Amino acid sequence: MILRELFIFIAAFAAFASAIAAYLAVFHGAPSFKEITSTAGAAVIGLYVGRYLQHRLNHG
Repeated sequence: MILRELFIFIAAFAAFASAIAAYLAVFHGAPSFKEITSTAGAAVIGLYVGRYLQHRLNHG
């Protein structure tokens, strides 16, 4: 169970970071590491909040 959550966390962070880096590189020039990691971290937090709310709504 913990390994599954760790895998989801790493995969989501990598996916968000690569998408954000690509977007920033194409539309805003060279992105900084701080922008990429902070935005990807916020996206992963949002992902986990959504998963938590979905779990709470499904189980009352």
